[in-house]
Amino acid sequence: MTVATATPEMSLGKLPAQPASREEAISAMRKLAILSGLTAEEYGWLADHGEQRTAANGDLLFHEGQAATSMGIVLSGEIHVRREYGGSIPLFIGKAGQITGLLPFSRMKTYGGMGSAAGEVWALVIDQSQFPAMLEAIPSMAQRCVSTLLDRVREMTRMEQQAEKLAALGKLAGNLAHELNNPASAAQRAAAGLLQELRTYGQQKYALGAICLAETELQAVHAWQNEMRGRKASNQALDIAEREDRLAQWFQEHGLDQSSWRSTPELSERGVSAADLDRLEAVLNGRGLDAVLRQFASSLRAEQMTEAMIDATARIFDLIAAIKDYSYMDQAPIQEISIPQAIESTLAMLGSRLNGIAVERRFDPDLPTISAYGSELNQVWMALLENAIDAIEARGGRDGRITITATVSGALLLTEIWDNGQGIPPELRDRIFEPFFTTRAPGQGLGLGLDTAQRIVSKHRGGIQVQSTPGETCFQVRLPIEQVQAY
Repeated sequence: MTVATATPEMSLGKLPAQPASREEAISAMRKLAILSGLTAEEYGWLADHGEQRTAANGDLLFHEGQAATSMGIVLSGEIHVRREYGGSIPLFIGKAGQITGLLPFSRMKTYGGMGSAAGEVWALVIDQSQFPAMLEAIPSMAQRCVSTLLDRVREMTRMEQQAEKLAALGKLAGNLAHELNNPASAAQRAAAGLLQELRTYGQQKYALGAICLAETELQAVHAWQNEMRGRKASNQALDIAEREDRLAQWFQEHGLDQSSWRSTPELSERGVSAADLDRLEAVLNGRGLDAVLRQFASSLRAEQMTEAMIDATARIFDLIAAIKDYSYMDQAPIQEISIPQAIESTLAMLGSRLNGIAVERRFDPDLPTISAYGSELNQVWMALLENAIDAIEARGGRDGRITITATVSGALLLTEIWDNGQGIPPELRDRIFEPFFTTRAPGQGLGLGLDTAQRIVSKHRGGIQVQSTPGETCFQVRLPIEQVQAY
């Protein structure tokens, strides 16, 4: 809540050692910008009908949910208000020179957080039973209180939106950290293995050179290796294991040392058979068969690790591209948006939470683009998809399914997000879009996700609705295709 405060050259009231006299209270109020212009009689009325209250640093002033029954004029110090499960950041700070608490014309019923004194606090408190008399005795207080209420609404809205954005950013960062960890770890393991394998491959070159193969033999070995590399073999685990057993038996029958047996996994995965080894042995005339096989297996391992690194880094770049698409980084605020592409970018952000949940897309092939605030519209898809995931997890997460459809409905583009979660009880269905309403456990959400989604859709001149039965929920988002006068 931001209201007019004292100008820098003013010295606000200091905490009295004991309840101040009427003249001291009036002197302190005269220094408050919010009360400037009152007559001596009006200052006197506030001093006579208000109750002076003081508090030491850290004193608890009120609890979250406690009934609000009075207005406070802060003469000295600050009052910090925090939600019980909202973290350490103050939800609201009532500074010296502000009017706070319950105000005339306000619909406030209870305190929205826990209030405590930051420093020594001195305030003049007016009970709500005195409001009619106060407005009659001091007519300008009506305008002063209304201005304070408007400033309070603007500031509270800004702070809550900021808190929601921070919470959303935290969840997004967590999802991305999980998504990036897998390919980054795979790339790191492959790089470490590749370094070791390159050393092994270098050693094998010396052993291979010691065989002194003729040019025709080298060409035959290269041809054999290229044939094995290009072979398409069954990758079923049982088939690979069976081939590996046969190769191990062949190695034993031909007296190859134990170091050669390390080659059997790579050779079996490539589909190398005992007959293929017989052909290679015939080419080499029994010379250096173990060295050739070790060198070939080492090259296969190096190639596999390189491919793993390429796949892992490609996944990282795909995620970075998805982040840029999701946030519309380096782009104008309003773009031509493809709804399917925007939803795919959002799904990429939620990949770590979608494990075990089947996602079905049903997008019309000829969907038009719409002019929209892309990064804001993606917050809508994020909120609805997270809501669907939460509903599925609340049901136990088994056989989870999310179906996303996008079609043209008259002059509107209709997007539906279905889930087979636990559903929304009828008594809560009308409240899910209310600010701060949430069914999650304390500390797990502010209850602003769906409220934010509704405001963004309304900003685009669209509408959002929900239909729900036990085991099936559908959120429908309708956006006008032509947005000429939308902004």
